[in-house]
Amino acid sequence: QVQLVESGGGLVQPGGSLRLSCAASGRTFSNDAMGWFRQAPGKERVLVAAISYRSGSSTFYPDSVKDRFTISRDNAKNTVYLQMNSLKPEDTAVYTCAASPSIGLTTDIRRYQHWGQGTQVTVSS
Repeated sequence: QVQLVESGGGLVQPGGSLRLSCAASGRTFSNDAMGWFRQAPGKERVLVAAISYRSGSSTFYPDSVKDRFTISRDNAKNTVYLQMNSLKPEDTAVYTCAASPSIGLTTDIRRYQHWGQGTQVTVSS
């Protein structure tokens, strides 16, 4: 099994940037596709980025974050990252990384079997 621990969240002003990290332990990380999700108060958890097993050969972003967020991974370090630029107040949420036992990326939340505990991102003046 794999355990995931997020870090890098915090308070940032609109237009600012943050980089989230997700450190994985366990022998299956390099064989898993990864995703970042977020959940704002009163909202459903939604996918904001996904990456394939092949170290970024395939990525996905919804229109809400496309051209602002970038997902990447370093399998040698068992870590996946989410670079967030041009942050907006509506990006405020708890961000969680997750792993799917899939080589190719997936946008189906049901395929993500391992979840971190989440890190808070607040975008405010």
